[in-house]
Amino acid sequence: MLAPFVPGAWQGQRHWHALGIGSGQVLNFLTAWQAWLNDAERPQRLFFSLLTPHALAASDIAQLGDLHPSLKDLVNPLELGWRGLLHGVHRLVFEAGHVQLTLCIGPSDKLLREIDVAVDHITLADWPADGDTAMHTLKALSRLCRPGTRLMTGPYPDKARQTFQQCGFDAQPPRDTGEPWQAVYAPNWTPRSRQRSAQRPTGQARQALVLGAGLSGSATAYSLAQRGWQVHVLDAGAAPGAGASGLPAGLTAPHVSPDDNVLSRITRAGVRATVQRATQLLKNGVDWAPTGVLEHRVEGKRSLPGSEAWPASGHEWSTPAGKALIAQAGLPEQAQALWHSLGAWLRPRALAHAQLQASGADVHWHTHVARVVREDPFWVALGAHGQELGRAPVLVIAGGYDTRALLQDLSPEQAPLPLNPLRGQISMGPLSALPDKAVRQLPPFPVNGHGSFITGVPLPGEAANALGEPGWYLGSTFERSCKEALLRDQDHAANHARLAALLPDLSGPMQNAFALDQVKGWAGLRCTLPDRVPAVGALDALRWPGLYVCAGMGARGISLSVLAGEMIAAHLEGESLPLAPTLAQHLAAARFAAPVHPD
Repeated sequence: MLAPFVPGAWQGQRHWHALGIGSGQVLNFLTAWQAWLNDAERPQRLFFSLLTPHALAASDIAQLGDLHPSLKDLVNPLELGWRGLLHGVHRLVFEAGHVQLTLCIGPSDKLLREIDVAVDHITLADWPADGDTAMHTLKALSRLCRPGTRLMTGPYPDKARQTFQQCGFDAQPPRDTGEPWQAVYAPNWTPRSRQRSAQRPTGQARQALVLGAGLSGSATAYSLAQRGWQVHVLDAGAAPGAGASGLPAGLTAPHVSPDDNVLSRITRAGVRATVQRATQLLKNGVDWAPTGVLEHRVEGKRSLPGSEAWPASGHEWSTPAGKALIAQAGLPEQAQALWHSLGAWLRPRALAHAQLQASGADVHWHTHVARVVREDPFWVALGAHGQELGRAPVLVIAGGYDTRALLQDLSPEQAPLPLNPLRGQISMGPLSALPDKAVRQLPPFPVNGHGSFITGVPLPGEAANALGEPGWYLGSTFERSCKEALLRDQDHAANHARLAALLPDLSGPMQNAFALDQVKGWAGLRCTLPDRVPAVGALDALRWPGLYVCAGMGARGISLSVLAGEMIAAHLEGESLPLAPTLAQHLAAARFAAPVHPD
């Protein structure tokens, strides 16, 4: 096994990025992780990118613990996360986010192009036998190196030393048998780097002002704080999730499409990130539960890709529901349904609260931001009377639909972000008030597909952050162009109609539960963008340096906010992204930037 690092090489570094290609790299990752844990002078964060044509089976991961007992405690959490590994890029997070494994599955020549930040150490398990392949591989690797990056590889022929030199490496064959074959990147020219660098303003302290304490704002605050940032959060409400993130209960589940489109792939990455965060911060059974989610394909909409494009690892995410699951949901035997085994229910307000608390951010409630202005090198948040509410070199606007007004004030001539309001109302009530016939028919897991139906989640209590008795939840409605989160009586009838389509046999037994003197409701205002994908990151880095947005989550805030917060932090710190760059660009807020016209 080739060593995944040189002892002591990472000392003094804020983060260390190792790249492993070929066989044995999972073991290399575990070894690096263990060394990181045991080193008092370790970097704040350890990143390990692993390139492999095919992911190991979960049973092979478990076997590593038997073969290497000293790594058993690390193998167990790795095995738990080792699911749904389709071709592409996947991020597994450990040690509260301080250790991150990026799995790149597929052809290495293609996936090397998906890494766009510098690496500190490379292990290339097998030296290419073909000279042209060796040259191509070294050229691709040199693009990822900074002077001093060390490469370890298997034995290579003497003629390969010229190839190393041509690509900027100083080859160092071993002096003794058993020592590794190494090379150090030390070009005798000035490299023209195309690597993505940290976007944090040069020379400025790691300080950020975040507007909004909902899912997006709290996720961004958490991700920045984990990287040593000082974060101040301003919110007009009295507690986390005062806006759309105050939804009493919701789902995180993958989006599916016959062509496995961009939204489907981004959503899977988001669900994985959310589940990892919830596992770390929330109480199972109270704040969330990884129950799985049944999707009733009402009217046959939204099917999976064909069998050849959807391998076994895809079915770990979403698969046709079997007869037993369909029966448990109370659906007719002929009903079409999918089972999302990695889906979960979650209380958004609990996640927002947990992220803010864990971040240690300085949060100011009852603070309405009327305007933001640039006073180089700071961004300043102002109140309704022009009073200063906070300033920092980095500003993240994550205030839901209010984001549009703040950005419009910066650019009155053209809306920088075309956010549209989307009002949604859910209906809910206590399980104890349902008739016995309805209780017997309740599905043991959430069901979605035409709205969603969730049971067993505590109802909101009378006092702030208090929880009531277990309840049922149905919704939500979708009302476009409404800018107020109003409760409407007629929406309870609309939700009952949704239940009739989603779970037909339950509609009758629950009819009285929707009576206006029985049903409870909650309404929130979400916002969407024309392409249905959120806007994350710098909106216009040249025009407004240091300004970031995290907006447009629509109905997928639970699934995408954690991923979005990590995206913003990774850009600011110059880290590897939790998504392949070619996929991440679809989230870039800069796609809405006004075109620059030459004078």
